[in-house]
This record gives sequence, structure tokens and C-alpha cells, in this order.
Amino acid sequence: MRVFLTLLFVPVLLNAQAPDSKATDAYVITRMVEKFHVQPRPLDKTMSAAIYGQLLRAMDDQRLFFTQADIAKLSVYRYTLDEEILGRKTAFLQLLIGLYQQRLTETDTMIERLTQKPFTFSAKEVLTVAEDTSYPADLAARRVKLYKLLKLSVGSRLAAAIVAQDTGGAVKAGGKTRQQLIDSLEPKLRKRAVVSIKRMIKRLLQSPTGIGNMIGIVYCQSLAECYDPHTAYFSPDEKAEFESEIGNKPLSYGLTLTEDEDGHPRVGHLLPGGPAFQSGALSEGDKIVAVRWDGKEAIDVADATVADLYGILSTEGGDRLILGVRKADGTTREVSLQKQRVSGTAAEEEEDKVKGFLLKGAKTVGYISLPAFYSDWEDSKGVNGCANDVAKEIIKLKKENMGGLILDLRYNGGGSMDEAVQLSGLFIDAGAVGQVVSRDAKVFTLKDVTRGTVWDGPLLVLVNGSSASASEMVAGTLQDYNRALIVGSPTYGKATAQVVLPMDTSIDLENFDPKKEASSYLKVTISKLYRVNGKTAQMKGVQPDVLLPDPPDARTQRESDEPFALPPTPIAANKYYLPLAPLPVEAERVIATQAMSGMAFFKAASGTSHDGAGEGHGGAGGASGGTGAAGGANGNGRERKTESDRSLNLDDLVAEKRAASRGVALAAGGKKEEEKNVLYTVSNPAYENQRLQADATLKEMNEERKKDVLYDPYLLVAYQLVAGMIK
Repeated sequence: MRVFLTLLFVPVLLNAQAPDSKATDAYVITRMVEKFHVQPRPLDKTMSAAIYGQLLRAMDDQRLFFTQADIAKLSVYRYTLDEEILGRKTAFLQLLIGLYQQRLTETDTMIERLTQKPFTFSAKEVLTVAEDTSYPADLAARRVKLYKLLKLSVGSRLAAAIVAQDTGGAVKAGGKTRQQLIDSLEPKLRKRAVVSIKRMIKRLLQSPTGIGNMIGIVYCQSLAECYDPHTAYFSPDEKAEFESEIGNKPLSYGLTLTEDEDGHPRVGHLLPGGPAFQSGALSEGDKIVAVRWDGKEAIDVADATVADLYGILSTEGGDRLILGVRKADGTTREVSLQKQRVSGTAAEEEEDKVKGFLLKGAKTVGYISLPAFYSDWEDSKGVNGCANDVAKEIIKLKKENMGGLILDLRYNGGGSMDEAVQLSGLFIDAGAVGQVVSRDAKVFTLKDVTRGTVWDGPLLVLVNGSSASASEMVAGTLQDYNRALIVGSPTYGKATAQVVLPMDTSIDLENFDPKKEASSYLKVTISKLYRVNGKTAQMKGVQPDVLLPDPPDARTQRESDEPFALPPTPIAANKYYLPLAPLPVEAERVIATQAMSGMAFFKAASGTSHDGAGEGHGGAGGASGGTGAAGGANGNGRERKTESDRSLNLDDLVAEKRAASRGVALAAGGKKEEEKNVLYTVSNPAYENQRLQADATLKEMNEERKKDVLYDPYLLVAYQLVAGMIK
């Protein structure tokens, strides 16, 4: 059984099933959760209200489509969705589908009328908090809100262009230069905003699986998410995408996207041997003008952005896609592509593999970054997993006489429990590395069964607020054993494990076939994870031994911010766990303080606070993609926060952009310009240098990564901390 310590993967791809089928799936979700979930919530009136709220946020996060009259009709079911689900009823779904389809169609028509004339930005007009956070009273109020959101979208982009140009006193007397810029850009930006929203609406209304099926999927997803943040409803494509995140080779069309000088999508690299390559009809640089699936109407993407097109292509419409492309000679043609499971070239897979560097200064320190956990999907006894790759990289670095090691788990969102156990075992002798509590309250010990270590010298683990799940397990284990100095900011706080199951209540967790195909799946939380000392990282995270502030522009979001996160409860420590001698934590904190005191980056970071609230920009109705004024769910089911009225006056928008630009410049300036690295140089192990000489692409990528390592302010501090532990 594969159990995963996953983080924030809340996909929104679609599957072709009827609403009646989705009502059945919703019922099956409740039965499976009751049978397998480690701490299931009762499906009662409180849960009903939670599902209702989660669903409306997913469908209409900006409260743009539904009116107050619509909400009055829908709210009849607010406290009876439990009855709908248990009775496999579809009355609520049918009402929701009808209203949503009607409002989308109306919005499509409204946009044309609201954008026929240029926007003027001289008046002191505002989008109020009340308008932005409330459902419109009627259709007239909807028009006003949509108009303001469109105007804000265009005005913000105009302001960004003005700030980019207005440097060094470039604006001439009388504002002619600025006005010329406005006159030239406003029509284009207005058209782009309109096209973006209309494309999003068309994608929803003409979903390859049907809008009713799409809403049914969002309904099931909302139900699953209300049990805990990591229980999720998957379609087959969602399951494949999820598994690709943790090591399995995904189905792919075998091409990347790039953009032309106007930001429109073009065919990028064709993966040798992939479907796009084998078609013989696509070339790098072909302009993509339309996409469609079998039996469906084509979607015009000639003026789309690359982000828009990625959003469209992520929508499940079957494995066969027809691309409309314009060739270099102006001719157009349709190319049929069938998804296949493909492997990338060495260069393309490089980013997914472990890579080590040598930091050479007064002391030689090894550095290994593990940005994501990945599993051995070929069942080769861990040979193809990330823990084994880390071990091989350590061996290479040891041959270069490194005196200490930095393991970078920043932004690592989790993965396989088995890989986390094996990775911990590289640094400690055989023994307990964690504990698992199942739904029946039994405690199981996770053990490293291999005697010995791959590295027993000074070790530092870098973490931050995006280090989650499996990363937290590794960091917590090494901290409990006093085996590694944990450095950075508190981790995310997810200490639960999930398994992906076909939608079938008769499954036996110990014997089911994880590769068995089904029409839908449930990723369900089946256990809680604990450290060997009995504590849990759930909601609290792993607290670093040496605290470093988050970057000035960071927006931290943690498990404790999730409305349905499972509460932490401690258990007894493992009685066979014996920690090593304490590390010199206090002395290391002094070194860190001294190191940061002269660095502009950390001065800026220490003086900046963030509430972690980001604006939602996803497509309405839970569909992926879709930008512009009619943005929808922000991907985590949480409301977008609006703290103050938004001015639609261009001078005010320009002032906002200038202030934001100064903040970004301060945050970025400390990395490559202000923080000069005189402590160490960055080099590759000798074996790696030989491999790089044979591949120009790999060599170029390697040089870019070396620059990142050289100028990373956190590594500048980490290097000094490890050097302080080397005897």
C-alpha cells in the first residue's frame, strides 16, 4: 500500500460523468470516509453548512455571478445537504447547475456592453469592500460590480506600464508622454481583459465533460475537503497528475509551450519520441490558435496567454486533443494528439533529480537540495526513489572531502512515507524514526532497519513554511535525535498521511491494487504522524533550532490557517528512542545573529510582516486557469481577503504600483546585488563535471543553479553555521 505525506495538491480537473453519478459519488465519499478516515467528521447540519460554504467559494469566490436572489434559493439547502447526500438526491445540484449556467451566459453578454467605450480613470471612483465581498442585489448591481472589476484589471496593468516607463523623470510636461501611453495601451488591455473572461466563461459553458459534470465534480471536491484539507476527490486525470507529482511518469502530449513577442502561445520544445514529435505535423514556433476535444466545439486561443492555455489543457476532455496551429508560412492545420506515458531527456528530468554542490571556502561543505520527494514507482526496492539518489550524491561529495553537509528541504511539500523513513535513515543508525496512529488508535513505529549511516558528520537541514509532511517528518526525526541542526522558519504543520483509493467501499487497505483503474478516486487521510518524542508537527510545524526570517515578499500559509485541519494531540514517546548528545544550539544562534546583522536581505526580512492572505485569481466554478476581473476560487477554498476599498483612479493605482515595486526591489536586491559572497565558491563533484562536459544543455542549467547557490542569503548563513560545527 502506498501511503503519501502530501501537501497542497487540490486539483480541479474534470471527468465525464452525469450529475446523478456525482450524487452517488458524494454518497460513496461519506461511506469511505466513515470506514477509512483517521478522524471522520459526522455528516450533520454543521457539516452541511460547511459543504455549502466551501462549494459557493469554489463556484463564485468573488461573488460576481450569483445574485442575492440566487443565494436565497440556494440557501434553502444550506443545512440539508447532509440529507441530499445520504439520499443521493440531485435537487440542489440541478438548481445550482441551472442558476450558474444562466449567470455565466448573462455575464458573457454584459461584458460586451460594458467595454464598448474606453475606460477613464480620472474620477475618484472606488470598488468598496462591501461591493467586493457581497453578492450583488440584482442584475443592475452585477453590472456595476463587473464594470468596476474590469476597470480595476485594466487600470492596474496601465499603472504597471506607467511605473515601468516613468523612471528618471521620463514624463514630459503636460503629461503627454503618459497620455500617449494610456491612449495606446488602454484599448489593448481592455480587449485582453474581455477576451480572457469570455474565454474562461466559454471554457466553463463548453466544458469537454459538460458544465453539469463539472459542477458535480466541484460538489464532490467540496464535500471531501470539508473532512480535512488533504482528503480529496480525484478523477482519473487528477489521480495521474497527483502521482506524477510524487514520481510516477505522467501521461503527456509531449510538448512545452512558449510565447511570442505579444505573449501569445506557441509550440515550444517537442519531446523526442512523444506524441507531438511523432505527429510529424508540429514544429517549434507554430502559433496555437485553437484547441478542441473530440465531439466538442473548438476554443479560440489565438489571443490567450500561455497561462490561459495551460489552464485549458489541464481540463480533462479525454486523451485525444486537436490543436489548431498556424505555421510559419501562414497556413493553418489541425493536429490530433493522443496522450502517452513518456520519459524526458536527461536535461528535462534534471530538475526532478537530486543534485549536490561543494561550497569551498575556509571549510568545504556539501550542499544537496531536495525540492520534492519522489517514489520508486517501478518497485525496484527504493533504487529509483529520492532517498537513494540523496545517498548517491552524498557518496560523491564525501569523495571531495566535505567536512559538513547542508540538506535543503525548503519548499518541499512532501511525498512518500517510505522515502521519508529511508532518508532519515541515511543519517542515523537503525531504530525508530517516527510513529503512526491509525483510526483505531493503535500506535505503529516507523523504523530504519538498515544499520549504519551514509553520513555521520556535521549536518544542517534548511526548512521554511512550505516544508511540509514528509519534509517535516525528516526534520523532526533528525532534531529529536540531535542529529542535525534545523535552520529556517517554522514548517507548514501537516502531520497526516493519505492513500489514494478507487471509489469502492469494499476495499481492503492491506490488499487493494493501487494501479487498478476506476472512474473516480478518493485521497483520504488514514493516519496521524508523530515524532519519536511523542510530539506532532500537526498545525504547529517543526520549530527550527536557529530561526531565520522568511523573505520580505513571502506570503506564508500554514496548516493552522486551514478551516478543517485536524487538531494536534500528543502521544507517548517511543521508549526505545535514545537521542545523541545535544548540539551547540546557543553558540550556533550567536553565529547566525552575527551573520545576518550585516546583510541587507535579512534587515528587510526582519522588518516586514505578512498576513499570508493572497487574492484569488483562478477561474470561476472551480475550473483551473482563468484570470482577469472574474477570478474565482483561490485554490484552497478560503475566501479572498479585502482589507480596504480599492481606488479606480489611475494616480492612486500608479502610487500603489510604485510602493509595491519598491518593496519587490528591496526583497530582490539583497540576493544578487547587495549580498556579496566572499565566504565560498560553488563547484560540482569531479564525477558530475565529467557528465556535464558531454551535454551542453545540462551544463547551462548547472551554471544557473550554481549562481542560485552562490547568492542565496540563507545558504550564506547556513554555510557559516555548518563551518562552526566542523572540528
